[in-house]
Amino acid sequence: MEKQELDPRLALIQNADLDGKVVLVRFDHNVVKDGEIKDPYRIDRSIGTLYNIVERGGRPILMTHIGRPKDKKTGEIRCRPGESVEPIVRYLEHKLHTTFHIPKFNTDPKLGITGIDTSINLAVKSLRERKIGGIYLPNTRWFRGEEAEGEARESFALQLAGLADIFINDAFGSWQPHASTYDIAKCLPPYAGFLMQQEIANLGSVLNPERPFVAVVAGAKFDTKIKPLYAIYDKVDRLILGGVIYNALLCAKYGVNIEGVSDKDIMLARELVEKDKAKQKIVELPCLVESDTLEGKIEGKYRTICIGNFREGDRYKYILDIDPSSFEDKVVADSLLSAKTIFVNAVMGYTPYFTDGSAALDSAIDYNRTALKMYGGGDTLQEFKNLCPGLYLSVLDSTQYYFFTGGGTVLTAIEQGSPYGLKPVQVLMR
Repeated sequence: MEKQELDPRLALIQNADLDGKVVLVRFDHNVVKDGEIKDPYRIDRSIGTLYNIVERGGRPILMTHIGRPKDKKTGEIRCRPGESVEPIVRYLEHKLHTTFHIPKFNTDPKLGITGIDTSINLAVKSLRERKIGGIYLPNTRWFRGEEAEGEARESFALQLAGLADIFINDAFGSWQPHASTYDIAKCLPPYAGFLMQQEIANLGSVLNPERPFVAVVAGAKFDTKIKPLYAIYDKVDRLILGGVIYNALLCAKYGVNIEGVSDKDIMLARELVEKDKAKQKIVELPCLVESDTLEGKIEGKYRTICIGNFREGDRYKYILDIDPSSFEDKVVADSLLSAKTIFVNAVMGYTPYFTDGSAALDSAIDYNRTALKMYGGGDTLQEFKNLCPGLYLSVLDSTQYYFFTGGGTVLTAIEQGSPYGLKPVQVLMR
């Protein structure tokens, strides 16, 4: 696997003096939903950095965001128990046989946690004296200053900096420049953790791929993926689409109407249809699954339809999956089998009901034994693990596969043409 050489200006954890230092570490442990860990993969991938800090004499204070506690309309922050770091702490304590302290701070019912107060000082003293294994701060998005602007944000960054001697960012999946990923790096000596370094290095295989390069991209809305989608289109030799993105493209290309696809998405897709007339990079998946309802996979209410039967003006109900037979189509199968690099950021069906398309995609990709196969994080990885558990376990340590922890980060880096344009990475550069 050819990895991109790291920019020599990137400050690395291996060059930091950690002995006897309190080390503030930002992870992307955003894996909790309704109080339960859905998939510990992101936590497991970060344990190497945590071990290295402790092994070299550092005393760790951990932090992550979980969910979206802030209401975008009202600005209110709700500290819901289902978005607490407690399940992560229980998991780490079980894995590492040590104890973590979660500090409690004053909470405003509308503003969240207003700041870090001196009540944490005793825990920091216990940390330095090795009476506890680590401190895990509450969900960073519970803090008023995390996503705020102005004085509240500046104050929160300074309060975080007051806890530690060094800052390490290992949160590749958290690409947005918030106080705990960006501002803090201006207040303490900052370094990139091992996972961050690995993700940046492996991005090189997507940004400078061995060809032929095939990408598989899906999404629930065309407009949210439009910029990275065009960046990927320009980079690939072949592009396979799924989800509403694909439905919008079919509406634009064939003049059909599909339930649930907005006029705005169809209008945006027309540009891609025009672009593809000359280059013909998009590989069509010929057979789809149409459903009368979004309420589930109900017998007698869904069926397989084929693009070959489309006629302008035809109306269809919800298209919620790709029929597995699409991946046996010669053009589709040849595109995947001949690829040297495959990048996947896609769930092909409407989960949790329609999953056959995603399972068929993962199996079809695995038939190619020579390509480098790279999966974006989040839902893409979760679906792979759920639908093909045997395959997932067998390839977890394979050099032919790489699983990113942040799909959105990869798409943003592709759009920008480099991981070093991401602000939380930029601020780690010397």
